[in-house]
Amino acid sequence: MMGSGIRSKTAKARLINFFRWILIIFFAAYTLFPLLWLVISSFKTNYEFLAESPFSLPQVWQVENYVKALEVAGLGRMLFNSVVVGLSATLINVAIASMSGYCISRFNFRGREKMFLLFTIGILVPLNALMVPYFVIINKLGLYNTYGGLILLYCAIGIPMSTVIIRGLMDSIPMEIEEAAYIDGCGFYGRFFHVCLPLARTGIVTAATFQFLTCWNEFVFANLIVSSEKLRTIQVGIRYFTNQFSTDYVSMYAAIVISIVPSILGYVIFQEQIISGLTSGAVKG
Repeated sequence: MMGSGIRSKTAKARLINFFRWILIIFFAAYTLFPLLWLVISSFKTNYEFLAESPFSLPQVWQVENYVKALEVAGLGRMLFNSVVVGLSATLINVAIASMSGYCISRFNFRGREKMFLLFTIGILVPLNALMVPYFVIINKLGLYNTYGGLILLYCAIGIPMSTVIIRGLMDSIPMEIEEAAYIDGCGFYGRFFHVCLPLARTGIVTAATFQFLTCWNEFVFANLIVSSEKLRTIQVGIRYFTNQFSTDYVSMYAAIVISIVPSILGYVIFQEQIISGLTSGAVKG
């Protein structure tokens, strides 16, 4: 009877495992198929894209679509703008979030948890609801249509998420390490820069990655705050492949593929740090 029970449990486990893999394969195909279709379509001509089956392969792979997206549409300049804005906003954001996360984690003061609650609420507020206030503030500061306005805005909208992530890592660092550094004569800034920041690097890398990807993929505020062609970011530039009378679909898809590549590379490079940063703060001690 024990043998039949074991066989029954084994058969049940195999059945569950089978359906689990079916579910994983389904969602993987559901996620990857649009990306695969986008890449294939970016190598077609507009005639092939509109006249033939959307799932057919191109007769001749049109690499010229990518050249056109980069040179004719000025995508190179837009990529440069996105890199400048994204890196600048990320550096400032992480610097501020590291300090705020450290203070909330390490110091006991009145209203500490309420302050942290405000950061948490900041994550839940829809950004589109703040379009008018942000536009008015940036305009009043004289930063409309400048790199500075876009960098300041992106830095601000990402601080709640970055602070929550970094605070979680700071909480997982034992206080005894800092106490030992204090006994050895390490001051406040020494403990912050030489003890806590290195130990919280996974959380900092996680926050920085999310912040940069947010800046890279954001469209609404980039379209709202910037009007000059010289300052357009990549996501805004993709929109201008469409005009009132025609749309260059294949070049637009090529531009979309180009804009996706940095996001994928960033996640692949920092995948371990991101996963570690999101889970390290879950267990303390």
